[in-house]
Amino acid sequence: MKILVVEDNETIAEGLKYSLECESYSVDISNSIKTAKENIANNMYSLVILDIMLPDGDGVSLCRDIKSNYEIPVIFLTAKDKEQDIVNGLNIGADDYIVKPFRIGELLARINNAMRKYNKKDSTIKIDDLKIDLDNKCIQKGNKEIILTSLEWKILATLLNARGNIVTRDKLLNLVYDISGNFINDNSLTVYIKRLREKLEDDINNPKIIKTIKGIGYKVENAHNK
Repeated sequence: MKILVVEDNETIAEGLKYSLECESYSVDISNSIKTAKENIANNMYSLVILDIMLPDGDGVSLCRDIKSNYEIPVIFLTAKDKEQDIVNGLNIGADDYIVKPFRIGELLARINNAMRKYNKKDSTIKIDDLKIDLDNKCIQKGNKEIILTSLEWKILATLLNARGNIVTRDKLLNLVYDISGNFINDNSLTVYIKRLREKLEDDINNPKIIKTIKGIGYKVENAHNK
């Protein structure tokens, strides 16, 4: 799942990006309305987190534009805490309104609630004969159930949420370290990817699901919602 954070405060933006990526979201940052519009036009986002006070305009107008042209949930995350600001934000179509300072756990819960409203498609992702249900952590390959470890699930979920885009080795290494609490080196990541391929691919010497982008990382292609 790919999220756009529209926030001109670099510290807040980078903190959000780190926290959301630890939850297996793919995150882009825009620091202005102009770059946000460019990102939305060129990417498929599952959700937008939007500040109201931006250097080149009002986030309310951007929310109105998003709601007029796209079917994407929008959550305001702003320091504007007056009741009328909150009412106005919700009245123009925002799916939620969170006042700064905020707690990341609350934000994650609000994201889940917003996404449930928009989850019109089956949660299962299909790749050839694989059916992967990320919500329930189930994989079927033909008639066979595939069992993954928690770390393997986290790596696979990160790749699937970013499907069509490259996930760098550094990002995956940081992710695995964050979960395990132990240092994981580059060779260990290669082992995890190999184990995933052994479970998912028909031919690990010619992988068609998890592709290596030499010198950069990995990418999943040809994945679509069932």
